[in-house]
Amino acid sequence: MTETNEDLTSAFRAPQTLTAVVTGAAKGIGFGIAKELARQGYRLSIWDYDEDTLVEAIDELKALGANVTGTALDVTVVDQVEEAVRELTASHGGVDILVNNAGIGGDRLVAKMDLDFWQRVVDTNLTSQFICCKAVLPHMVESGFGRIVNLSSRAWLGNRGQASYSAAKGGVVSLTRSLALEYARSGITVNAIAPGIIDTPLFNSLRDDVKDGLKKSVPVQRIGMPQDVANAVVFLVQPQTSYVTGQLLYVCGGRSLSSPSV
Repeated sequence: MTETNEDLTSAFRAPQTLTAVVTGAAKGIGFGIAKELARQGYRLSIWDYDEDTLVEAIDELKALGANVTGTALDVTVVDQVEEAVRELTASHGGVDILVNNAGIGGDRLVAKMDLDFWQRVVDTNLTSQFICCKAVLPHMVESGFGRIVNLSSRAWLGNRGQASYSAAKGGVVSLTRSLALEYARSGITVNAIAPGIIDTPLFNSLRDDVKDGLKKSVPVQRIGMPQDVANAVVFLVQPQTSYVTGQLLYVCGGRSLSSPSV
């Protein structure tokens, strides 16, 4: 079977003609992803709840030469997400790439967890991804092209004290697989990434002995960097990666192979 002219046109779309949204992009993994996408030449819109940190991130990206805008919003609020997408459609023609990175931690034993805590973790880590995907998919269907990457976590395999977080991240995997099937014929791929232990402000807030113990639990014997996750995102969003959909890519230094609990 040979590629059609339409296939070839899609495969050679230049990054600078594509608009990528990264949620939770003001710091940590999200900022690392945004920075690498900017380096690759994509037009960026970064979203984050923390307006002050978002402004700093935009300034830093612009200093690197990025074509970037930003929106301060809550990804769990449908109206805010839909308005942001309408604005991007008016200014950029729509959203071609969505990286659902926004999320929060959720460490609490079930016996000490109330429904409000559970709901906040699930809404931020899972429901927000549904909201964002639903908002951008109509343009992707209309254009016949789209790339969605949802951030799950190695913790979806289960961790003591992380029932809400693990359940939400497991839901991300199932959401990804279902969306991939629903939109496979529309030129849209939907994949997920499961990071392991990554060098973020949260990791660096831990005691030195805890950080050393976590490092020893990683088969490759190092802590991952935001750049490691960003490299995986770049692979999955490029137009040429049209035959990869519904997949979960671990970026965890081999830690998923034994799934140690932390």
